[in-house]
Amino acid sequence: MKADDLHRRLDALWRMESPKLLARLARITGNIDTAEELAQDVLLAALERWPREGVPDNPAAWLMTAAKHRGIDHVRQRQLHARKQDQFGIELTLYGADMQGDDAQRFADDDIGDDLLRLVFASCHPVLPMESRVALTLRLLGGLSTPEIARAFLQQEATVAQRIVRAKRALASARVPFEVPRKAELPERLDAVLEVLYLVFNEGYAATSGEDWMRPALCEEALRLGRVLAGLLPTEPEVSGLLALMELQASRIPARTRADGAPVLLAEQHRARWDRLQIQRGLQALEHARQLGGADGPYALQAALAACHARASRFEDTDWARIAALYARLMRVAPSPVVELNRAVAVGRAQGAASALPIVEALACDPKLRDYAPLPAVRGDLLQQLGRLDEARTAFARAATLTGNAREREALLARAAACSASA
Repeated sequence: MKADDLHRRLDALWRMESPKLLARLARITGNIDTAEELAQDVLLAALERWPREGVPDNPAAWLMTAAKHRGIDHVRQRQLHARKQDQFGIELTLYGADMQGDDAQRFADDDIGDDLLRLVFASCHPVLPMESRVALTLRLLGGLSTPEIARAFLQQEATVAQRIVRAKRALASARVPFEVPRKAELPERLDAVLEVLYLVFNEGYAATSGEDWMRPALCEEALRLGRVLAGLLPTEPEVSGLLALMELQASRIPARTRADGAPVLLAEQHRARWDRLQIQRGLQALEHARQLGGADGPYALQAALAACHARASRFEDTDWARIAALYARLMRVAPSPVVELNRAVAVGRAQGAASALPIVEALACDPKLRDYAPLPAVRGDLLQQLGRLDEARTAFARAATLTGNAREREALLARAAACSASA
């Protein structure tokens, strides 16, 4: 394999596997900075050895094994004494040793049961402001880049980068141990954890950048963690609401791209390819959230929106009036210009493009949406429906310049070209 091809393959693998390696290393060492350093050592080792020895049959397993060995070596090199038995307990529980007494009881109290989810909870420490917790966790454990996080927050990259640096410094200054919180401490971190899973799933469902329309591995990981979390906290309505949302959205993944990877928009998707079992699981989780009194929670409302699409056997059968009403409720619970933009889309479908366009035009003044590609894309769609093709072409071309995703850019440029051809 050529060096460039090897580096591309390793880069793609690293994006998928580095959060798991970091979670395992932080679990072993109890320190996130040390975990980051050791993870980079593993990457360097792969870059040095694989060109000479060839790519392993199971490269992900090779990376994890190398990470575990480095973690164990680091723990041993610190020559732990009796006062540091916590670190010994971490190592022993990972590698199958028996524990006795207080250590056994302490780990019996750790009900999370998943390395990556443990570390999400650990990094969402209440000493940090909410947005800092989420940004730091997304960067360290979600595998998202700073530009991807910035897009999720509708903020500048420099702002998010500074927030992440300040968050790490704040944890270090406060001497916060990077450890799994006790079960009684989980609720105060839950909102941040839910937001992390939500944003990781969203990045997988509609990739910010790159050559692929989606990153399904991120969706799968967020969904897996959501299922673990729902088992851990079965009486939290927003946990069930988020799980419902992810199940329902993920059910469409098989129909969202063509064989060549080109995106397929909702109106054009072959609904027989939607995963009906996953839809059923999503609807059950949504009903559970409602039974817990969480019908108006932000995630449950978004799940209810997804359920409207899931229940429509054809695009033409979609209850757009209900969707518009649900977006209005969501705006009251969790106001956001993105929610208002989505409401405009639903209003356009329910009442016509002329009713929706003023909503979109008003959002053009919002600084948070200044560089947000979906805004001119939605505007272009409405203008196209109204026959204002020159303006629609300009809007689609503008949207194409703002997206970092190659597939989305191609689709937007194709729509701009179609407007030119029809004008």
